[in-house]
Amino acid sequence: MSQTSVLGRLDRDGPSTVTGLARTEGMRPQSMGAIVSALENAGLIRGSPDPKDGRQTLFSLTPDCEELIRVSRAAKEDWLFHAIQSKLEPVEQEQLASLVNLLKRLAEGE
Repeated sequence: MSQTSVLGRLDRDGPSTVTGLARTEGMRPQSMGAIVSALENAGLIRGSPDPKDGRQTLFSLTPDCEELIRVSRAAKEDWLFHAIQSKLEPVEQEQLASLVNLLKRLAEGE
């Protein structure tokens, strides 16, 4: 679960150091180091020198991991689309679309 959370964070927020990831995930850097090491060994993330501070390493998703995330999202979106089409009546689909627009407004602070 922690590994998935770290991958999601790197996907949303971009490259980060072990310390930065530990801070945002609310854990010790030593614990995050073990998670990062496992993800790196699995070929899901890679480290590169931080251009602002060469002593630090920035971790980011590998292209293979980015593709896995893209495929996973597409499958979820496809499932949701088909579930909406097959399980909701047209009137309910319109209601859902209206609710989505309201949620977007709330999220954007309008």
